[in-house]
Formats: sequence, C-alpha cells, structure tokens
Amino acid sequence: MKIQTAVTAKQKKAFIDFPYRFYCSDPLWIPPLRSEQKKLFDPGKNSLLQHGEHVLFLAADGGNAIGRAAAFIDDGYNRHWNEKVGFFGSFEAVDDVQVAEYLLDACADWLRKRGMTRMRGPISFESQNWGVVIDDFASPPRLMSPYNPPYYAELFAAFGLQKVKDLEVFVSRSLDYPLPERFLRHRQSLMRKYGLRLRSIDMKNLLRDVRIIVDLSNRSLQNNWGYAPVSEEEAEGIARDLKRIVRPELVQIVEAGDEPIGFCIALPDIMQLLQGCNGRLLPKAWYRLLFKLQSIRIFRIWALGIVPEFQRRGIDTLLYSRIWEVLKDVDAVVEANYILEDNFPMKDAVLKLGMRKNRTMRIFEKDL
Repeated sequence: MKIQTAVTAKQKKAFIDFPYRFYCSDPLWIPPLRSEQKKLFDPGKNSLLQHGEHVLFLAADGGNAIGRAAAFIDDGYNRHWNEKVGFFGSFEAVDDVQVAEYLLDACADWLRKRGMTRMRGPISFESQNWGVVIDDFASPPRLMSPYNPPYYAELFAAFGLQKVKDLEVFVSRSLDYPLPERFLRHRQSLMRKYGLRLRSIDMKNLLRDVRIIVDLSNRSLQNNWGYAPVSEEEAEGIARDLKRIVRPELVQIVEAGDEPIGFCIALPDIMQLLQGCNGRLLPKAWYRLLFKLQSIRIFRIWALGIVPEFQRRGIDTLLYSRIWEVLKDVDAVVEANYILEDNFPMKDAVLKLGMRKNRTMRIFEKDL
C-alpha cells in the first residue's frame, strides 16, 4: 500500500471517482452529480479552496485505490479565531485501520509542516458538509450532508482523534404537527412588538438578497463554534447554486422596519431526484431537475441566523413556523440540519415545533 498526492489530472480523477466505486453496491447511496464533484475540487470554481492551501491524498494497493482524504487550511477561519487549526475531509476508505492511519497521518504531517497545531474534521470542501454520521445508518444521503459506513468513527478513534463537537439533526413531517394557535398569536405579537415583517427572497434581485443573507450570517454566527467568515466570492457562488434549486417562499428574510435582522433557508433535497442517474446530468437528472423539482417532499433547513441584538427573542421560532406554514398542506419531511449539540435555544425552538432528533454527525480533533 502507498499514499500518493493527487496532482495530475488522472490522479485527481481517481480521487473524485473513488466514492462511485466504493459505494456502488450500497442500495441506499445516491451518487451525486459528477460535474458538481469536479467543481468541488477545482479552486477556480470553488471559492472555499481560495482561502488557503489544500492537498488530496490517495491510498492505493497494487494500483487500485482503497481510500482517499484531503487536508486544507482555512486562513479566514484561523484569522477569525486566532488559532492554527488544520482540517481534513473528503475521507473515504475501506474498513482497515492501517489504511485510515496512513491517510490521516499524511494529512496530519502535511498540516504540521505548515505550522498547524490541531487537526479537525471531517469537514468537506462543500459548504456546511461537516462531520461523520455516527447513528441512523438506514437513511439515504441528504443534500450537502455526510454519508458514510458505520465504522468510520472507529477508524478515527483508532488514530487518536477525539470528539470535539456533535451536530444534531431534527426531523418532522409537516402534516404531523399543525401549528398551534398559540404559535400564530405569538408570531403576531412578536411582529407588532418589534415592527417585523417577513419576506421571501426576491429572485429578480437574487444576488442582492444573497449578499444580505451572507452579511446577516457573518454578523449572527460569528461567535458560533466552527464559524468561518463567508466571502463575497462565496456569496456569488451561493447565488448561482440557489438559482437552480431554490423555492423562493422557503428562503425567508425578516426585517425590523427596513433593516434585515435574520434569515432562514430551507432547501429541497434534490438528492432524491438523482436516484438511478449514476451521477450523470443527462438525460435523467437534467429532466428531473427541470420538471420534477416541485415534486420534492423532503426539505433541509440549511441555515438560520439572527443578528445578536435580536437573538433570544423568539425570532427563530418565527422563521421556523413560517417555513412550516408554507409546507402545511404538503406531506413534507423537514430536517433541521445541523444544530450544535450545545445550542440549547435553537434545539428548544425545533422541539416546540414537534421535531425529534434522528441523526448525529460528529467532528473529531487531535493535537499535532
């Protein structure tokens, strides 16, 4: 077995293609679009890779790939927190402690040589695709969420990585929990008290509204564990991605007077439209994304933020209930994904909406 860096076009292709072979016999796995995976690892098309250095590692045995991992440095994160944390992610490997050790050791050594003092992960190059699933292995992949075999956490522990944070997923069906009258009364009272109004994202001014959301995100989440500043380039990338899949009524901005103070983004889980497409856009996936988007009945509450001066006032429940109201007549599965394990106000808000915890992602860390 040997570990090599994926530098050439052929090696990078092998790195990107590995999951398609690794999971090919898994009946639950849904192959993501290959074209989108190529963009993830292209610094010219993924602004996240412009924040610092990165490297791709492949584990091979007799010419056959048996694992992969990436290591990277987010300069913006380290400046914000005044830390020297390096990250690993895009980890996939056969169930072999030695293979995992070689890959993770290559990541650790690469980060150590660049002055990092801790290694954290798994964290993907895809926005908010963090952690490794540690329970509920009977669910298929969700949009921009990790999917992995049950043994990954054991491989990380064997290498000496320890839990640093759990990310929790809460779920409910829209028809199972009609909004109580008290929620509606509370919402009206809250809106009158602070002069609030809710509005959907304006698709004719999408980039403007995405920039508003990015500004709100940077202001509202700056003290949250794991936060890294979102750049102007990322805002433009988010706008491009949202334009293809967003339902405007499921992206809400809350304003106090004329001042935006919070937002919530719920995304249709397009993964279910990719089932049976083998990661290819044409012809099936293209047709489904064009004509079947409105048929999706699984949604991910992908992001929510409220500026500090309006936090802990129930505005998170206001936003959640608005999403619920949009979906009230549809038998939709709604996931709040992710909520930090120690973010008790946010957990309290989703529990009040009748949601229940159904999955956990874990992030690991190790001193270098």
